[in-house]
Amino acid sequence: MADDEKQIRTLIEQWAAAVHKGELDAVLVDHADDIMMFDVPPPHEGVRGIDVYRETWPPFFEWQTQGAAFEIVSLDVTAGTDVAFAHALLRCGTPQELTEHPETRLRLSIGLRKETGRWVVAHEHHSFADTTGAGGG
Repeated sequence: MADDEKQIRTLIEQWAAAVHKGELDAVLVDHADDIMMFDVPPPHEGVRGIDVYRETWPPFFEWQTQGAAFEIVSLDVTAGTDVAFAHALLRCGTPQELTEHPETRLRLSIGLRKETGRWVVAHEHHSFADTTGAGGG
């Protein structure tokens, strides 16, 4: 399983690098056709399917042209025989946002499955912690 964990770690690191570079084809390459993603911006019910997932990226890439960072700070991977999950923290923000709130981290959870011998991302969840104090509970 250590080899699977290494493959997944590489997959996620390459995905994050592609996101940072705005390389859409490389962002999509290791994602399942039925990908389910919950993202920071709406829709709150998430998006399902590679075509809709593809449509979410151009606005993010445009935002990144402000010099925004998208860098993995920590990454943990757990792999089984045919399913795996990973969670990570990323620095994600414009230089001004990161200067004003250097502790802010984007939280990333990923669910993967093995299809015909290769790992693909079947689920992605991106979120920021609620810092408004209105979290309730």
